[in-house]
Amino acid sequence: MPVAANHPAQHSDPSQVLTKAVVRAASQLEVTAKALSAILGLSEASVSRMKQGDFKLEAGTKPFELGVLFVRLFRSLDAIVGGDEVVARSWLRNPNLVLDGRPLDKISTIAGLTDVIAYLDARRALV
Repeated sequence: MPVAANHPAQHSDPSQVLTKAVVRAASQLEVTAKALSAILGLSEASVSRMKQGDFKLEAGTKPFELGVLFVRLFRSLDAIVGGDEVVARSWLRNPNLVLDGRPLDKISTIAGLTDVIAYLDARRALV
């Protein structure tokens, strides 16, 4: 089968790709604009514009880096729950004894976001 000469993925804008991934992850996890703004360190207005496609997370900025971490959290959680969005949303909103609180509350800080990711990565590594 011939390979297409045009490879759109090679010319994708990383800012646009990440912004879409963050918006989709937040949507699937039912993370509110207020919570997402706290996670990314943006205003709620910026998050609203991001959802409408009028704002992108720019590479090299702190919100971009936090967006990468948020997508990583989503992917880890999605793998653990086998793609079950209901279970993922429930896990995010229920208290976790190891994390000493609700993961959704924890991820509003950088330290909490990295702690939750480390927890999920450790859970994924279980054999």
